[in-house]
Amino acid sequence: MLARAVELADEGGLEPPSMRRLAESLGVTPMALYHHVADHEALVDGMVETVLEAIADTSTEGGWRPAVRRRILAARAEILAHPWATRAIETRHAASAPALAHMDWIMRRLFEGGLSADLVHHAMHALSTRMWGFTREVFPTPTMPEGAEERAAALAGFASRYPSIVRMATTAPHASAECDSDAEFAFALDLLLDGIERRHEGGWSSELRS
Repeated sequence: MLARAVELADEGGLEPPSMRRLAESLGVTPMALYHHVADHEALVDGMVETVLEAIADTSTEGGWRPAVRRRILAARAEILAHPWATRAIETRHAASAPALAHMDWIMRRLFEGGLSADLVHHAMHALSTRMWGFTREVFPTPTMPEGAEERAAALAGFASRYPSIVRMATTAPHASAECDSDAEFAFALDLLLDGIERRHEGGWSSELRS
């Protein structure tokens, strides 16, 4: 049932499958589904669990940093295969067993690398949604007009108000092209892991913060 629900969501987004549509696709009555899940939210919980359980197992070789990196990129590959899963994960009210297992896997690698519980705690907060393979752009940049004159006028006004944004957009390599989301994700993940590693090597403690 849950596998079929995941398939329907892959085809039509998170709102489907309704309990009725799922029942019809399985050839049963909607009431029959309630023997397995209490309501639509419980169904989505199960769908998320199904996706998280499918995260590919990854090697622990090479130390904690490459192991955690591989694991998070494996989570990203699984989540990207199910576009609805990002919003579903963000709207869950409690961590399920597969979610806890994924978090425990990451924390176990950090502890095996010698990181303190203090640093592991802060590292998990820093990784935030990235441990699930996604991140959020809070404010997408404005769309420029299609017409050449209107576009030029809009850019001129934008440049006068936000010169640093325009400088980055017009001089950074590839800034004017569509971003490679996988490369941007890996870049941000590496920044976080680099910072965590440096703090571990420097004997960081929350008690030492100024």
